Amino acid sequence: MKVQQNISLKNYNTFGISTNAKRFVSISSYYDLQQLIKVEKDLFLISGGSNMLLTKDIEKLVVHIDMKGISIDNEDDNFVYITVNAGENWHEFVLFCIAENYGGIENLSLIPGNVGTCPIQNIGAYGVEVKDTIIKVEAIEIETGKRVTFSNKDCEFGYRNSIFKNKLKGKVILTAVSFKLTKKKHQLNTSYGAIEAELASKNIRKPTLKDISDAVIAIRKSKLPDPKEIGNSGSFFKNPVISKEQFLKLQKEYPNIPFYEIKPFDCAQGDITYKVPAGWLVEQSGFKGKRFGDAGVHEKQALVLVNYGNASGEEIYALAKKIQKKISKKFRIPLEIEVNVI
Repeated sequence: MKVQQNISLKNYNTFGISTNAKRFVSISSYYDLQQLIKVEKDLFLISGGSNMLLTKDIEKLVVHIDMKGISIDNEDDNFVYITVNAGENWHEFVLFCIAENYGGIENLSLIPGNVGTCPIQNIGAYGVEVKDTIIKVEAIEIETGKRVTFSNKDCEFGYRNSIFKNKLKGKVILTAVSFKLTKKKHQLNTSYGAIEAELASKNIRKPTLKDISDAVIAIRKSKLPDPKEIGNSGSFFKNPVISKEQFLKLQKEYPNIPFYEIKPFDCAQGDITYKVPAGWLVEQSGFKGKRFGDAGVHEKQALVLVNYGNASGEEIYALAKKIQKKISKKFRIPLEIEVNVI
């Protein structure tokens, strides 16, 4: 464990922003992590760097979580229980599961980042959220150095949200995630039209896990830029959820507005609400494909802000604020940023 000085973080964030860490250390074991937090409490954690926008140099000690390892804890005829260390690449883990015929996360193929950050954001795509497969999350308390475990319920998962993004932000370091995945009788989710269309184009009527993963990969590649080629962090904004009353007013003004109806589990808990695609709002506001210096909105997916080379984090954030202001004025909808702005 060696602390380095003045290290560029360009290769540690998927936006490719050239900010610096005054001090930087890479951690690959529980022991090193526990030894570190005995002497350092004020830390800036980074793993895959996929859900952040860096707007300044980092004064705190930057800790790169690089703990690797996948282990089978238990299995029976129907399920496998598997623990994955935080530094494992998420997409590579998905491909590992597909090769082993473990089902449940195939719709989450090609999402950037590492396993350790997937519970923080409760990553999701094409009708699936990672919370549906997580059994527990392991972590270390920064203040005490104690190893702690959170059940699925403890994680307080919500839409792109969790306890780790709120009450426990800056208080724990996630070290491993455990999943319960199917070995047979997989519950395949092909309900999203894009997946159905992709499978139909290949004349696949009874898809396998790999078929669905391949379909998702093809869709994402057709819409989303590769961070290795164009700096980005995937979806930059959350899809807003609005009331039925507000939605019906918008639908009168914009009859072709796309939406997803959200019904409460219990009708007594509240009315139906509507999720409106943030990408559609951005596109209708005239930003799709627009470029402002090296900061821009991707030409194929308006939900993705990009760094064409040398954009600063401040420039990308300024663009995001401009988009939020326009959408608030045009649609009377507050658009929430999904990535962490540092």
